[in-house]
Amino acid sequence: MKKIISICVLSVFVLAACAPSKSVKKSQAMTVKETKKVKSEYTGPKRRIGVVEFSNKTAYGQGRLGGSASDILITELVKSDKFIVVERGRMEKLMEEQKFQAQGTVDSNTAVKLGKIMGLEAIVLGTVSQFGVKTEGHDYLVKQGKRQIAEVTVEIRVVDVETGQVLLADSGKGITKRKWGSFLGMGTKGGYDETLEGDALRASIVQFVDNIINQLNKKPWSCMIADAYENDLYLNAGQESGIRIGTRLKCYHQGAAIKDPGSNLIIGHREEYIGEAEVVRYCGQSGDCSIANVIGKGSASPMKKDICRLAK
Repeated sequence: MKKIISICVLSVFVLAACAPSKSVKKSQAMTVKETKKVKSEYTGPKRRIGVVEFSNKTAYGQGRLGGSASDILITELVKSDKFIVVERGRMEKLMEEQKFQAQGTVDSNTAVKLGKIMGLEAIVLGTVSQFGVKTEGHDYLVKQGKRQIAEVTVEIRVVDVETGQVLLADSGKGITKRKWGSFLGMGTKGGYDETLEGDALRASIVQFVDNIINQLNKKPWSCMIADAYENDLYLNAGQESGIRIGTRLKCYHQGAAIKDPGSNLIIGHREEYIGEAEVVRYCGQSGDCSIANVIGKGSASPMKKDICRLAK
């Protein structure tokens, strides 16, 4: 009887020692702008944003690591329910059609051109700057154990399509650990765990979402005029964006760019006031189109790609 109990106790010990386990950690270093890590209270319409495939500056995972990183960020932005996110495939197709730079080399100027064509408020550019996996372990007489540790650093820039300025530069680090072991030759003998890669990326990226929301909320929500006919303005924001019937907007025709004389960066545009408009109904089959009537006219006539902002 004692022998049976001893075997059972030993079996439980072996199972406990051999069971693989995983842990995920995340840390963050802010750059350019310090952003409070407080969830946004903004409840207005969703913002239109695009995410370009991230570049991969590491020697690991060429051809997949950058795409995986941008896909994870897209998923997290959509889950926040604060954004209309343009699919990466659509952006890549447009870049090809417009003969823009190849993936992984998109700069701020290209992002602005791309964003204006697609009617976006902002575009996120990113880089996987560091990625490494190391294995640690021990090998005693009756017990063996190993641990794999994946560490990744991802950097992003959020570019304002209207001005070309970098609204946010952020860096996130993710660490994932997985350990396993064997006792008396029984247990797990693990090779490389590919899920470590995705878990480490997600840990480094998930922390960006609140910071992006907070930074974009410092500027007024805006949309573009897709078409104008007589007194009707067709907007590229509707029910899906969360814009409500009766919403008041102030619309402007944007002219020549205004550049900082020191840095030569675009800091704004000349604007002519079109007038105040009120959203009266939704339109189209996409779920993201609305019609606004001009109720107070200014000096400019509305045109395609003019800007409408929430009236305060």
